Amino acid sequence: MDIIREDVADKKRKKRLIIAAGSGAVILLITLGLSRLKPAAPTVDKSTVWTDTVKRGPMLRQVRGPGTLVPEEIRYISAATDGRIERLVRLPGSTPVQPDTILLEMSNPVLERDALDAESQLRAVQAELVNVRAQADRQIMDQQATAATVRSDFHQAELQAATNEGLYKEGLIADLTVKLSRVRAEELATRNAIEEKRVKSVADAAEAQVAVQEAHVEQLKALAALKRSQKDALHVRAGISGVLQELPVQVGQQVAPGTTLAKVADPKRLKAQLKIAETQAKDVVIGQPASIDTRNGVVAGKVSRIDPAVQNGTVTVDVALEGDLPLGARPDLSVDGTVELDRLKDVLFVGRPAFGQEKGQVGLFRLNEDGDEATRVTVKLGKSSVNTVEILEGLKPGDKVILSDMSAWDAYDRVRLK
Repeated sequence: MDIIREDVADKKRKKRLIIAAGSGAVILLITLGLSRLKPAAPTVDKSTVWTDTVKRGPMLRQVRGPGTLVPEEIRYISAATDGRIERLVRLPGSTPVQPDTILLEMSNPVLERDALDAESQLRAVQAELVNVRAQADRQIMDQQATAATVRSDFHQAELQAATNEGLYKEGLIADLTVKLSRVRAEELATRNAIEEKRVKSVADAAEAQVAVQEAHVEQLKALAALKRSQKDALHVRAGISGVLQELPVQVGQQVAPGTTLAKVADPKRLKAQLKIAETQAKDVVIGQPASIDTRNGVVAGKVSRIDPAVQNGTVTVDVALEGDLPLGARPDLSVDGTVELDRLKDVLFVGRPAFGQEKGQVGLFRLNEDGDEATRVTVKLGKSSVNTVEILEGLKPGDKVILSDMSAWDAYDRVRLK
């Protein structure tokens, strides 16, 4: 019978414990190493991403927005009086119109009758004015004749008084006769002065009568002119040279004063109205150069007006066109406009990424030297333009970064490009 020795068993037990402890340590080290390994970088197709290289130099800042061409001069023609639409002489289209071109005709029997009455009243008061002037002239002449008679008698009395004084000195007539002739001359002198004042008074009174009648004539003349202009306004004219764009009335329609009858615009004088995002419009000022793409040519211009209000997240910016319009340019044509804000000198810039706001921070993937791997870096942005953005921190000249949308790989800091 064999007897197991205790020392051999202890050795085997210790050996197994050492092997188990070593295996555990190896497993622990492997686990720790694996935990410290970076997760496997996902692979991105290089042909599907858009990259750009960081540069240093001058950067042109621009903002862009869609818009339309609109006429600089638009005339909305309203009804001056109520009336009924009788005939549409012109229809909206490309046919040019002149200021005196009749667009439509209206009728208003009451207005036509009032115009005739006003003309009749005017002729009546004009005839009365002629009569008043004739009477005034007659009164003045009668008074002047009376004054002339008294003046003649006064001069005769003066001569008689002088003659009598000479005869009295020679002792040929009595003293009483001289005194009577002097009294007669003095009396006629007083009457002559009174008659002269009366002539002026009669002339002033006659002038006042004529002025009253002339004022009445002017009043009725203005009324007749008003009625005449209202009657003439029944023949609605364009008012400016251009093209009839709208005629929102129909034959037989009754319209009230102030109703819009037509819209006329000058198609040769157009401006562009751009819709600029409110976040970009803060740097737009009047006078900045701009270019308008009509899809049939590019026209230069300058910012002429900025709407103070924001509508639907955009600001309306008017651009006055300075060059000749290309063929096909017409009102309401859709265009794209670019406004030049300023030129930055010697700045670090790159193409504008898909995400990231001006003067904000954004994470961009920077390519390594081989271009087969990209690592996420935090980049601080500065001023932005349509296609470029200023880099303040995070990149240096020559760095190549991915600008396209990489939101699908937000959970990774590295990607492999293949």
